Amino acid sequence: MAHIFAYIAHKGGAPDDSAFELAAAARKIDPVTSPRAILTGWGADLDAACDTLSASYPEIWKIANEALAYPYPNAELVRKALLNVLPSDSIVLAAHDHFGIDLAPGLSIKMNAAFVSDVLNISGVEGTDLKVLRQEFGGQVSAHVCCDISSGAVITIRPGAFKAGEPTSGCGLIVDKSGEVGGLTAGRRYLETVVAEAGDVDITKHNVLVSIGRGIQEKENVAIAQELADALGAAVSCSRPVVDAKWMEKSRQVGSSGKTVKPKVYLACGISGAFQHLAGIKGSPFLIAINKNPKAPIFQVADVGIVDDILEFLPELANKARELRSVAAK
Repeated sequence: MAHIFAYIAHKGGAPDDSAFELAAAARKIDPVTSPRAILTGWGADLDAACDTLSASYPEIWKIANEALAYPYPNAELVRKALLNVLPSDSIVLAAHDHFGIDLAPGLSIKMNAAFVSDVLNISGVEGTDLKVLRQEFGGQVSAHVCCDISSGAVITIRPGAFKAGEPTSGCGLIVDKSGEVGGLTAGRRYLETVVAEAGDVDITKHNVLVSIGRGIQEKENVAIAQELADALGAAVSCSRPVVDAKWMEKSRQVGSSGKTVKPKVYLACGISGAFQHLAGIKGSPFLIAINKNPKAPIFQVADVGIVDDILEFLPELANKARELRSVAAK
């Protein structure tokens, strides 16, 4: 089996939550071989992220280069850096988020390796064939894909698709590969980060979110979700179609083009489960999906799935929540 690497993004010295999900995905490819983490960046934040991962990965490859410094990584430069250090026939895993989508296709071409995106599950390897599950046509069709990994592979993993394991008490070896990278130049450069607008409610501060999607049907029905949120002591958030329809403000949107949230409980109500939305949910919350379409992609990553019409189910759930809170208060 080829070497398996997990490319780990980090911010402020903290590895992205996907770091532990990628380790779980790697073990589905080969339960015996431990994956290596590989991080790029510069300065104290990179060192801190590597130290944190040493409790979960037996080996961490560090690539420190001032050209790779944050505030935002440049996929063009990261590709060049990885190509200089990765062994031939490597299998590279990355999160299927906006950066992973930018990084992975070009990396697979340069490596002359197979490329599979937005993977939801991994069945294992037979000979040189890796069997994975992904979705087509906006999640309407589940496709079992078989790809030849004899020359390596680059695979993006949908956030939340694999259950993150608990950090171990081990102490991984940090291997500095910075000297093997050489000079790095790119045709594009970082300009600025546009911060999402502030709203009356900061959804990033709440432990429980009632998130609504296109299934809410019309603006007047948003009150149904708000009623449930009030009963649960939660806040209402939403997916992009709700913002596009002007039913809720942009500050309530969760996803790659909205806000990143890290609640303890996330109720996805009438949300299909596109990766753009799931990319905004971090920390592996307890995810409850309610959707009248039993084939909705959201059920692939939910801890609990409920097939029902949210316009009928949410009021019943709100009534039950109020009843239980009333009993607990006595």
